[in-house]
Amino acid sequence: MRNRAVWFKLGIATAVGCGLLTVAGSGQIRRDGSDDKPLNTDGTATFRANVQNIVAPVTVFGPDGQLMDNLQPSQFHLYDNGREQDIHVDTEFQPISLVIAIEASYRDDAILKQIHKAGALIQPLVVGTGGEVAVIGFDSRIQTYQDFTSDPQKIEDAIGKVHGGSYSSRMIDAVDNAVRMLSHRPRDRRRIILLISETRDNGSEARGRQTLIDLQLQNVTLYSVDITQFARRLTETPDNPRPSAIAPEALNLPMGANTPLAVQQATGSNGNSAEFVPVLKEIYTDAKGIFIKNPVKVFTQGTGGEQTTFVKQRGLEEAIEKIGTQIHSQYLISYRPRQETLLEGGFHEIAVRVDYPRAVAKTRPGYWLAGVNQ
Repeated sequence: MRNRAVWFKLGIATAVGCGLLTVAGSGQIRRDGSDDKPLNTDGTATFRANVQNIVAPVTVFGPDGQLMDNLQPSQFHLYDNGREQDIHVDTEFQPISLVIAIEASYRDDAILKQIHKAGALIQPLVVGTGGEVAVIGFDSRIQTYQDFTSDPQKIEDAIGKVHGGSYSSRMIDAVDNAVRMLSHRPRDRRRIILLISETRDNGSEARGRQTLIDLQLQNVTLYSVDITQFARRLTETPDNPRPSAIAPEALNLPMGANTPLAVQQATGSNGNSAEFVPVLKEIYTDAKGIFIKNPVKVFTQGTGGEQTTFVKQRGLEEAIEKIGTQIHSQYLISYRPRQETLLEGGFHEIAVRVDYPRAVAKTRPGYWLAGVNQ
């Protein structure tokens, strides 16, 4: 997001949005910390705030479901709360800053061996296109195994050093840490997190709601490769193997054993999921102290990323290859919301239409902007 300064005349309200921050009040608060501004004749105060560009990575699927990467900027239309916006479409590939966050809890040693072998597949996602990669691992601690580098060998070596640790899995804290790392990278880079983790969090201090806001504020897209309980059961060594009196065909799949189809259905990976917008609204408003049961789903859908899963080595490799293909086929749309759009508080839904028969455009579902009446 690139900043520009504007002036707002608002009543007593505080508006905080993903990338959009306005400050208003009775003359007691100023974003820049300077002296109070005088009240206007109608009792309101005018404050200076920064309004930043909204960035929306867009993936376009053709009628046959294949990725389309040869469209022209004039074929794209973006709507913010139903209003078409003046947009800039970047068709040139921008260099990527990528943080790979890998869960390293005590049960993951066998799965980590698979991840170590897949390290060479991650390098082509960014290396060779001016990109850079950082590697962190997390259990009860969050450790940086490699700060940002473009050296392929350092990236592979860092992934190979991640080993299982404690019982905890501070996944939300790890995402929060990755966002902070990316916030210091140049603005002209695409910011991406690749999370290889179980979908459940265990021990984080950060709240999912604030982390989601920070992800969107920093224009970070999160992709996940989920470690399922089923994959763990297949790879872990049982402590005391005993024969079961229950026939194998009578057993249910272990908890968390999502199939690729189930994940696709849950995340709406073929386009924007209209069903997910009400959930986002509840998260942003913190309705009834909502508890986010599946933060990975929220982070991927809320940023326009994708949630995938794997069971065996080949499945992990295919998931990483699929993410890489999507990243390199995306278009980057940026825009400054029209003033009348900015005055609308609440959740702003983003929709992208492409001038191509039966093409489907997938992007982030929107952003939150608290307004005058919020």
